[in-house]
Amino acid sequence: MNSRGFRSVLAFSFVAWAGAVWAATSPSPSTSPAATPPIDPKLFSGMQWRQVGPFRGGRALAIEGVRDEPNTWYFGAVAGGVWKTLDGGANWTPVFDKQDISSIGAIAVAPSDHNTVYVGTGEAAIRGNTTYGTGVYKSVDGGKNWKNIGLRDTRQIGALIVHPNNPDIVLVAALGHAFGPNQERGIFRTSDGGKTWTKVLSKDENTGGIDVVFDPHNPNIVFASLWQARRQPWFFSSGGPGSGLYKSEDNGVTWKQLTGNGLPDGILGIIGVTVSGADSNRVYAIIEAKEGGIFRSDDGGEKWTKVNDDGRFRQRAWYFSKIYADPKSVDTVYVLNTGAFKSVDGAKSFTLLPARHGDHHGLWIDPENPNRIGNANDGGASISMDGGKTWTTLNNQPTAQFYHVATDNAYPYHIYGAQQDNTNLGIASRSEEGVITARDWFVAGGGECGFVVPDPRDWHIIYSNNEGDITRYDKSKEESQDVSVWPLDHSGHGAIDVVHRFQWVTPLLLSPHNPDVMYTAAECVFKSSDHGMSWSQISNDLTKNDKSKQQPSGGPLTNDITSVEYYDTVFALAESPKKQGTIWAGTDDGLVHVTTDDGKSWANVTPKMP
Repeated sequence: MNSRGFRSVLAFSFVAWAGAVWAATSPSPSTSPAATPPIDPKLFSGMQWRQVGPFRGGRALAIEGVRDEPNTWYFGAVAGGVWKTLDGGANWTPVFDKQDISSIGAIAVAPSDHNTVYVGTGEAAIRGNTTYGTGVYKSVDGGKNWKNIGLRDTRQIGALIVHPNNPDIVLVAALGHAFGPNQERGIFRTSDGGKTWTKVLSKDENTGGIDVVFDPHNPNIVFASLWQARRQPWFFSSGGPGSGLYKSEDNGVTWKQLTGNGLPDGILGIIGVTVSGADSNRVYAIIEAKEGGIFRSDDGGEKWTKVNDDGRFRQRAWYFSKIYADPKSVDTVYVLNTGAFKSVDGAKSFTLLPARHGDHHGLWIDPENPNRIGNANDGGASISMDGGKTWTTLNNQPTAQFYHVATDNAYPYHIYGAQQDNTNLGIASRSEEGVITARDWFVAGGGECGFVVPDPRDWHIIYSNNEGDITRYDKSKEESQDVSVWPLDHSGHGAIDVVHRFQWVTPLLLSPHNPDVMYTAAECVFKSSDHGMSWSQISNDLTKNDKSKQQPSGGPLTNDITSVEYYDTVFALAESPKKQGTIWAGTDDGLVHVTTDDGKSWANVTPKMP
């Protein structure tokens, strides 16, 4: 393979090791090798970055319009920072790129001062591949400059709101660490613009704030929810005794928990809450519980009635559970899930809006003009000026999340990537027009979460994978062929139930010595010598195979079983470009193995960890 051969940017590193190789039967850690010297950044000083696309958006949770400025909006991407438009979504400009964080969970513009904008970093939709933040940021010049104002250890922020008459009073729903306990979580309040913060509502080190809203007519009335949740690589738990719904009558200084009176009994999970701008007595809540659903109060939260338990609004509750009341119509309310839904009869029934993309996480409705709506979803941010009938494009905001990227051997070369909750794609590195547009990128087979591997001999042949499913795509014929190792159906099955544990992100590579040879892995390594037409297993289970970490995920309320939580898997795989048949395998449970004879025997070379 020449110097312009296939290159791939991967999210793992390798440990150099030399010594005897033996068949691995049990972990036998070796001594740690010397650290690799750091790369001198001066080597790249002459290189310049340029935008090549794609121009479609990536996952976004937060969007906020500016009152009395119908064309001004902000949105926050979970991996793309904060963006602003001055022309109603026709063009978006990044305004947060100089900060050291790009994960955005919440945005709020001060109603009394449109130049004051607060941003909560770190997404609260805590997926297995979630990104965390570094606290709250503030701008006093409409997003031109930003300053971190605290809560750095919250990591994930679910919501923040600004007092309608005082831009210095802010309430933040701080979820806290996704993967472990910490103290900086709950509902925080500042009355001096972020100079100091007070924790005004908390439960314990495992429970954080997820939502907080004002009564639009009386900012002394505030509703908030706490959520007990924990993410582990092999499991996700949503719900526990820490979760609950709360009300404050003194602008968030003190709180009272709301229980009984029609609210569900037992353990609660995630809760979304909203107050109608048409009638302060009308409060809606979407509650994850054994008897959960959409609940409505007509007396300011004193008594509640369950008005809807449609499963469409309860699926994957931890990832969605967002509800928004219309500011002018007491019976109009919106619920977000895989679709964006609207009710005009007080949440008894809903219709699906023709919103762009799917998996919806954020909504903002203009308090004075409810036809002006902004939506944030897994495809980015879009705006409607007609109550959700039509929406602006998502193809003008390059905030896509890519799992891996690669290039081919064509001239000019193409860049490939697998985009979260979209498709994988290829992008031309240059064009005859001198500028790269949407015409220069194309779907390159199937899959959103794995690798894209072009054949170094013919760039039209592209391999890609998704949760263990492998596709061979011939671009010249626009034909796709399934060349998977094993028929797969992860839905509803824990890792312990399946024959092979293919993870959400499964390694896939062509041999640099013979591109007809392909490797992939589950708990073991597989090899194909005929570009995926047939496969053979070339290793035993290379993981710790801890059955306790292979159980169905989810609970204690809602099961959420996808291959994201499949554990004890080979997560990283690479063949030496120097020696054919020398293959390194790294597992998500911390083991490193190597073979020098193309899988006939494997050595456990896991280094000692500090």
